[in-house]
Amino acid sequence: MAATTENLPQLKSAVDGLTDMSENEKSGFISLVSRYLSGEAQHIEWSKIQTPTDETVVPYEKMVPVSEDVSETKNLLDKLVVLKLNGGLGTTMGCTGPKSVIEVRDGLTFLDLIVIQIENLNNKYGCKVPLVLMNSFNTHDDTQKIVEKYTNSNVDIHTFNQSKYPRVVADEFVPWPSKGKTDKEGWYPPGHGDVFPALMNSGKLDTFLSQGKEYVFVANSDNLGAIVDLTILKHLIQNKNEYCMEVTPKTLADVKGGTLISYEGKVQLLEIAQVPDEHVNEFKSIEKFKIFNTNNLWVNLKAIKKLVEAEALKMEIIPNPKEVDGVKVLQLETAAGAAIRFFDNAIGVNVPRSRFLPVKASSDLLLVQSDLYTLVDGFVTRNKARTNPSNPSIELGPEFKKVANFLGRFKSIPSIVELDSLKVSGDVWFGSSVVLKGKVTVTAKSGEKLEIPDGAVVENKNINGPEDL
Repeated sequence: MAATTENLPQLKSAVDGLTDMSENEKSGFISLVSRYLSGEAQHIEWSKIQTPTDETVVPYEKMVPVSEDVSETKNLLDKLVVLKLNGGLGTTMGCTGPKSVIEVRDGLTFLDLIVIQIENLNNKYGCKVPLVLMNSFNTHDDTQKIVEKYTNSNVDIHTFNQSKYPRVVADEFVPWPSKGKTDKEGWYPPGHGDVFPALMNSGKLDTFLSQGKEYVFVANSDNLGAIVDLTILKHLIQNKNEYCMEVTPKTLADVKGGTLISYEGKVQLLEIAQVPDEHVNEFKSIEKFKIFNTNNLWVNLKAIKKLVEAEALKMEIIPNPKEVDGVKVLQLETAAGAAIRFFDNAIGVNVPRSRFLPVKASSDLLLVQSDLYTLVDGFVTRNKARTNPSNPSIELGPEFKKVANFLGRFKSIPSIVELDSLKVSGDVWFGSSVVLKGKVTVTAKSGEKLEIPDGAVVENKNINGPEDL
């Protein structure tokens, strides 16, 4: 049976009995569920969708860069807070702790790189840009321990937790913890749309406002391209934009990413889940919808406070049904990008692809650990020797999925500056100083181990056994 608003009183009384939730979490959760049950989903009228103009989605190259004047830069940075979404675990990559502590390059983790970047800004300009980590109950304890190692760095690090909501048992529509599932599996973090109320409820928002901070730059902790950009910050302050989403040109690999549209006079995010079936292919094409959301967001702190207090941030609800321990459960989530339509004078900015470098899988790790990139001041920069503007496409088989296995199968990361594509399947091992160029496919026969020898140069080849090397 489908749940209706009649299930709400029963759910509410069960939630009232849960001691693990704060009052803010209880009211936030009940409000989310009641919106979901009332079916207030916003239906997009396809014919009303318009392509945003350059005023709404500003081309990055049209923004005025910051002058060389150090005091101008310091004034901008004094208004900024950097917030990284740090709620995710590295489970897809075979790690148990927070994803942000996976080593990315030269023995440094995502978090190390973020701290180095901000420390360099603070040292160079004599400012105090704070770093804030939004953890989930899954990553909180581990992150607290890890953050201790930065005690002597020139960065103030703050942490707060996003909300902890109970998973709902689908067929009875009751919170799972009230049915005895009290361990971590009974709960879930409700998506990064929760960043705004959680920041406010933690008291951090008021702290930053009292310090004269004006904007927060929010980004995923696994996006290595998401460094502080002064040109964007200056533009927002000058134009009084309350919200800015960084978008970048779509490639065929990004067809599922949300895009910005103009709709009834406002800019808003359109996600694939909102698209009627008959328009899905149109949505995925890169002709009509040329850009997608990087989830690098710049938001005015006073505007966040005003909207959270007014309970005005009613982002589209993303129902996420799961089966855990054989029980069908429902978790309702929201996304931070969807909040764009509630802010005044909101814009997108069409940024270079270099600002979107997420590490979601070991194939991404191969890119950033290779000679395709160099590390400068904590920032991963593209190697100028690469002439092709797009990155090689890399497909590694399941043997490479976990980070430990991935690292074990490469004696050293191959040179890929001249690689177009790489596809690896089966029990394949790479020696040291291997060079890959053009289109390369390596397929080990079932039950056989295939080793690419040290120093091999492989160009435009299909390798199915030692005889092909």
